[in-house]
Amino acid sequence: SEIQADMVSICLEYVEKRAEKIYIYCSFEDGMISSGFFYKVNSKIVKKNKLNDVIVDGQKKYDVSIPRQKGAINIINDDIKALKRLCQEHQKEMPTQIKLVYDVISNRINADYSYDIIFSDDQNKTAYDVLDEWYQLEKSNEK
Repeated sequence: SEIQADMVSICLEYVEKRAEKIYIYCSFEDGMISSGFFYKVNSKIVKKNKLNDVIVDGQKKYDVSIPRQKGAINIINDDIKALKRLCQEHQKEMPTQIKLVYDVISNRINADYSYDIIFSDDQNKTAYDVLDEWYQLEKSNEK
């Protein structure tokens, strides 16, 4: 849970604590680490690089620079590596996929762990595709 909290913390910092929900995707398949995140801001589901598209009058712009995005992703990837080490130390299976949804307003986290192969046995699918599918699903449920 400390590792999850660190992931949430960096994503909360990235959005300057101005989000309703944070969606974090972590993947560890076939020895490859991948991650991504997106948000619900001003009742809109939005990708991390498009936060300024949903600001309303009077709100300060977000810093969505590439170095800032890479910095957050690098921290999440380091957290995935730490989780892998923790699983090895305790002789537990490493999840292939983790989807975290942090509700900023209620301060609650929902974690969905999968141990199945999600994409690495598909020649055309990548971790980014899985993240984008999740994003599109949440976007379609936007209220």
